[in-house]
Amino acid sequence: MTGYGAAFDWARRHVEAGRLPTAVVGVATAAGVAALDAFGATDGRTARVDDPYWLFSITKVLTGLTAARAIERGLLTTETPLAAAVPEFASGREDVVRLRHLVSHTSGIREPTLDPAEGLRAALRAPGRDFAAGTASRYSTVAFQGIAELVRHTTGQDWDADVAVWAPALGANGFTLDPAVDPHAVVDAERLGLDMRGFASHRNPGAGMIGTAADLLALGTALLRIGEGEAGGVVQPPTLAMMRRPLTGDIPRLEPYPAGRGQDWGLTFNLRTRAPGLIDRDVFGHAGWAGTEFWVHPTAGVAYVLLTNAAERPGVDVDELDNAVVAGV
Repeated sequence: MTGYGAAFDWARRHVEAGRLPTAVVGVATAAGVAALDAFGATDGRTARVDDPYWLFSITKVLTGLTAARAIERGLLTTETPLAAAVPEFASGREDVVRLRHLVSHTSGIREPTLDPAEGLRAALRAPGRDFAAGTASRYSTVAFQGIAELVRHTTGQDWDADVAVWAPALGANGFTLDPAVDPHAVVDAERLGLDMRGFASHRNPGAGMIGTAADLLALGTALLRIGEGEAGGVVQPPTLAMMRRPLTGDIPRLEPYPAGRGQDWGLTFNLRTRAPGLIDRDVFGHAGWAGTEFWVHPTAGVAYVLLTNAAERPGVDVDELDNAVVAGV
């Protein structure tokens, strides 16, 4: 753990100051896990390195990999329209929403709450739009229901069933949509209006997965190896390169990710290619609503994860952790 001491000190400091209730921090290279530790407690439950957490939007990466695998099989392309799986969607809009719009937050589909009373399928099909497809970028979770429906339509398999195929092959055995595994409670979810039981019932392909640090570190190791040209991982090297190609260019970025945040969107990956606060901008991955983080730095040869459980985290700047990890390589 020596080289990454500053990263673990960062987590310990924020837990001791009460800014994070718990923190599990892990670092991996292409050779496997390099460092892993846990800090803090949730309502008296001490955090351990193998504890499950709600991953929230890190789920988007898992769904994106499943869509990319369907592309490899010749079942989809990034140009496949959503209407191929949801014919009624085409009747409500004069533009064409394609897979590339769904994976890059450029679909213009109106965004419901994380726990829409009508359900995700109905929310996806709701009339109207935020903007014409491809003309702007606004963060969307409901769009991932569209990706899931395209995957189901073309493969005959639910998105999470495919995750259950490839993840264990990487050594990631803990990904699940079942809250019976007892993930750490999100300490402010109820206060912020999110009913976690209702949320779990949606099995949300953009936010619903639960997992451990070891699961994400196993994925990070696999992605680093694929980036080095190693075949036989979750996707092939050219496919990973495709997923890392920017899809949003210079179109307007709308809240909550305006241009000043310095990110681009690839095929579900957040590409922080212009992030002003980072030492190393060759990075891709995703963050989640309750403070979860999963990032891969291919040039530096390192991936890291932060699992925590508070949606509001004043005084916490994860760029500091990112820089500490990169500097520890």
